[in-house]
Amino acid sequence: MDNRTFRDAMGKFATGITIVTTKVDGDTKGMTVNAFMSVSLEPKLIAVSIDKKASLYDILQKNPTFGVSVLTEAQKEISMVFAKQKTQEEPVAITTLQEVPVVEGALVNLACRVVDKVIAGDHVIIIGEVEDLILRDDNPVLYFGGSYREIK
Repeated sequence: MDNRTFRDAMGKFATGITIVTTKVDGDTKGMTVNAFMSVSLEPKLIAVSIDKKASLYDILQKNPTFGVSVLTEAQKEISMVFAKQKTQEEPVAITTLQEVPVVEGALVNLACRVVDKVIAGDHVIIIGEVEDLILRDDNPVLYFGGSYREIK
């Protein structure tokens, strides 16, 4: 099978959209990630998969902490900014949780400490222990078949 067919097949799995963030020399850096999952309840672990070509790859190899923000329907534009699909017209509202940058007003914000990294093909899977979280009630933005979707 070719790469396009495989990518199309993986696109049939509906996912939420997250922004992974971290601090570099006092600045917040981040990227849109839909390869995110819960790993364990005890301890509380999550995983994100980052392409080795991504701008955040080298940064996340060095930083001991990172944030994950699960976006709401109203935050679709933020996803597009961090995915470099849209230019940023106004600053994205960032706050901190346990001194880790996260997107303000997200459905879920997680402050994570890196506990393991696993090289998997052209990606690295970063496993983080959740040290704190904020949970809100709202609808998530979804991604399916190469398009943003909403719960109806």
